[in-house]
Amino acid sequence: MTETHRDKPWLFRTYAGHSTAEKSNALYRQNLARGQTGLSVAFDLPTQTGYDSDHVLSRGEVGKVGVPVSHIGDMRALFDQIPLEVMNTSMTINATAGWLLALYVSVAEEQGADVTKLQGTVQNDIIKEYLSRGTYVFPPAPSLKLIADIAEFCYHDVPKWNPMNVCSYHLQEAGATPEQELAYALATACAVLDQVRDQVPAEDFPKVVSRISFFVNAGIRFVTEMCKMRAFVDLWDEITETRYGVADPKLRRFRYGVQVNSLGLTEQQPENNVYRILIEMLAVVLSKKARARAVQLPAWNEALGLPRPWDQQWSLRMQQIMAYETDLLEYGDLFDGNPAVDAKVEALKAGARAELARIDEMGGAVAAIDYMKSQLVAANTARLGRIEAGETVVVGVNRYAEGESSPLTAGEGGILVVDPAVEADQIARLAAWRESRDSAAAEAAIAALKAAARAGENIMPPSIAAAKAGVTTGEWGAAMREVFGEYRAPTGVGKAASAPAGNLTEVRAAVEAASTRLGRRIKFLVGKPGLDGHSNGAEQIAVRARDSGMEVLYEGIRLTPAQIVNAALEESVHVIGLSILSGSHLPLVGEVLSRMRAAGLDDVPLVVGGIIPETDAETLRGEGVARVYTPKDFELNRIMLDIVALVDREGRAAA
Repeated sequence: MTETHRDKPWLFRTYAGHSTAEKSNALYRQNLARGQTGLSVAFDLPTQTGYDSDHVLSRGEVGKVGVPVSHIGDMRALFDQIPLEVMNTSMTINATAGWLLALYVSVAEEQGADVTKLQGTVQNDIIKEYLSRGTYVFPPAPSLKLIADIAEFCYHDVPKWNPMNVCSYHLQEAGATPEQELAYALATACAVLDQVRDQVPAEDFPKVVSRISFFVNAGIRFVTEMCKMRAFVDLWDEITETRYGVADPKLRRFRYGVQVNSLGLTEQQPENNVYRILIEMLAVVLSKKARARAVQLPAWNEALGLPRPWDQQWSLRMQQIMAYETDLLEYGDLFDGNPAVDAKVEALKAGARAELARIDEMGGAVAAIDYMKSQLVAANTARLGRIEAGETVVVGVNRYAEGESSPLTAGEGGILVVDPAVEADQIARLAAWRESRDSAAAEAAIAALKAAARAGENIMPPSIAAAKAGVTTGEWGAAMREVFGEYRAPTGVGKAASAPAGNLTEVRAAVEAASTRLGRRIKFLVGKPGLDGHSNGAEQIAVRARDSGMEVLYEGIRLTPAQIVNAALEESVHVIGLSILSGSHLPLVGEVLSRMRAAGLDDVPLVVGGIIPETDAETLRGEGVARVYTPKDFELNRIMLDIVALVDREGRAAA
């Protein structure tokens, strides 16, 4: 390749959305004006799990981690003045992917767009949700059918749209090794393609295969991560040719977008995250053979809370400097023929093939969900143990922790805070929407939706009709729940193998001594109230407490405060721990505390963990929370000793 030729850069994206559709629209148009070339929409948790903003489980969650979209009116506002026919839009949506795509297509038609020209992606990877992120709703069989419905619809009606992102990003966030990330993502893709193959003509199937895309993670070990991407390319080519008989090499291309690792962003010395993000981006852009089609970067302060527009702009500029100021895009692949790279790629492929074979022996990805979940929890336990022991160095955390205070975090306004009034406003507008629509048309559309689901018909046409009739997200979700039922994924905690966790002797001795004084073993309830499905922290606390000798109650995600307090009462627990990473800690913890007092559980200590700004932590402690833990609190043994001390103190006081 001559230096006069430059490849086209990848799509520049920023994962964004919060508060309201109108505010998110303003942010999107601002980012596009600054050089962003694609949209990546973050939806709030009620939207992702098929609830309206006024549902009991939505309390505190509206507009926090993304934008609420309750009906076609919200979708219109979200894309106001953004021509969808020429936009490339990624929507991080899974269980309700069919509904949000229906809303998107409906708004595009209102804009006068040719829907055959729409370009973008719905994530639509439900197996990953069972394993790591938690925004699943329906059981595996109907969930796979819904994914296949979207693939079939897109092939016929929206041919440039990717009906699914096989998403290994959250697998790495849950602790997956590179080999596990490769294997579990590819096994998921196979499960989906096996389902889709029955819904399209055989001659069309290779083109459907070509529309499956991937969304991956790139961590700090950037040489390994770059080799992982080259391994993905080779393995996908191999699988699509040998398993699915795709003859055309162009249809076997591994197409992926990426967000670099958020798991490794630190609350301590957060300015160091800028370097981490840049290094992680190198893994997915340096090798032309395995270069991402789209890149979105987190902001340096995401371990602290929601980034501001300036923080997102800083990450966007990082991409633009790499693409436009360097000479990277003027050359072919820089790593072809490198013996170290070739050896690492082959080792990763061998490890992934072995794990894929194990999953195939179990009957495929769906049958292996319990196994994969337990493996992820065990891998994450081992990862955290290495950080605690100092074997894995994290600068500013377990080494070089002393340093100057950062001027970037000084003063007020260091992160974006969603106005609590947003939720009430959204609920009021939702009520007004229901009042103003044609109720008979909405009810008829819901009935048609249920009938199609029961008959096994493709869900997309009646979903589009429902969108146009003014049906809400919660009504679509309720209709699907009625037909398909709901699902609770395995927690992985019970089967997670114990990993070395530093010196547990002191912790176990403390647990035994306190349990002896109490007359029974310390019983610890770990709960996740609200809709936050990021369960990694709760799982690790539960595993470490179990390994410390406590009796642990952990029932997984998506519980109401009432359910948590009732369980605490029925099980006579000694301590309650809540994990909330969605920013909804103030209202949810407040409700748990008030219910505990009403139930006579004032003497049971409550501890809380999550991404919690210090001002909010002070508020929680003032309301009666015994301890508040944030990502900087990585020493789990110290947390266990804190919990034992709290229980012991209450026990002595009661005596």
